[in-house]
Amino acid sequence: MTQSRTVAEAMTANPISVADTASLAEAAGILEGKKITGLPVVDADGILVGVLSQTDLVRARANQNLVANWPGLAVGQVMTKPALTIASTATLEQAAKQMEQSRVHRLVVIDAAATPIGIISTSDLFRSMVR
Repeated sequence: MTQSRTVAEAMTANPISVADTASLAEAAGILEGKKITGLPVVDADGILVGVLSQTDLVRARANQNLVANWPGLAVGQVMTKPALTIASTATLEQAAKQMEQSRVHRLVVIDAAATPIGIISTSDLFRSMVR
């Protein structure tokens, strides 16, 4: 019998995060510069409060009220909250099921203090499948 792999074995560790008070321009620059599609969003204490994805930014640009205020908007105003999380000890099957049920492309892997320690994405799951 084969043992199921865990999220910890496939996740991207030490994720880049962004403060909820950061500007949307700063966050967009991180996404583009690092060639990533989502960021965990943390408060001043480093606690996870949401996720900002490229999709969140596109939705914000499509909203006339938000476009008018774009330069002054903070990440916390357009992020998805609450962030969907998973434990590093969960199986990849559990992660896939949670992503499918929630219709998301990534889960934030957190420790006991709700600090982001990794990201597990659909890309990570796919790479794990083909290995």
